[in-house]
Amino acid sequence: MDGIKICLAVYLLLVNAAGFIAAGLDKYRAIHKKWRIAEKTFLLLAVSGGGPGVYAGCLVFNHKTQNPKFMAGIPVICIIEAAVMMLLYVYFIR
Repeated sequence: MDGIKICLAVYLLLVNAAGFIAAGLDKYRAIHKKWRIAEKTFLLLAVSGGGPGVYAGCLVFNHKTQNPKFMAGIPVICIIEAAVMMLLYVYFIR
């Protein structure tokens, strides 16, 4: 059971780091008028458990902060995921 917890923690760390880096990279590309990362990629990262990383990246890099899909939608995804994780922990992992 400890192996599952470690794998989950590593996965969440990596997917959140990817979301944070993606926000910074997309902001850089936006400033330099280069090819951009699609919004659906950010949302996929968020739904995959990387919502806190994407949200933090948006705030740190001041990117997509005027877009309600990101400033309201990603926190909602995070709350739903946290609730699901708590339920899974209480009923299956603990």
